[in-house]
Amino acid sequence: MEIEREAIVQVVISAIALVTFVAGTVVIGMNYSTDGGLSQQGGVAVVGAIGLFVVLMLGAGLWMERQEF
Repeated sequence: MEIEREAIVQVVISAIALVTFVAGTVVIGMNYSTDGGLSQQGGVAVVGAIGLFVVLMLGAGLWMERQEF
């Protein structure tokens, strides 16, 4: 079974974005945790991380759509 180059690029870009999001969430959790939970600033940071992830995926999707493989 042969996998198309476009599919491989899509998987790699999605995996990089996901790993970046998870790493950011872990860093936020480590820096803003208080008594086993998140502080208010940590909550705002998590919302920011989610927003950044959405924008990153939007940009990646637009970039991939415009590429000719």
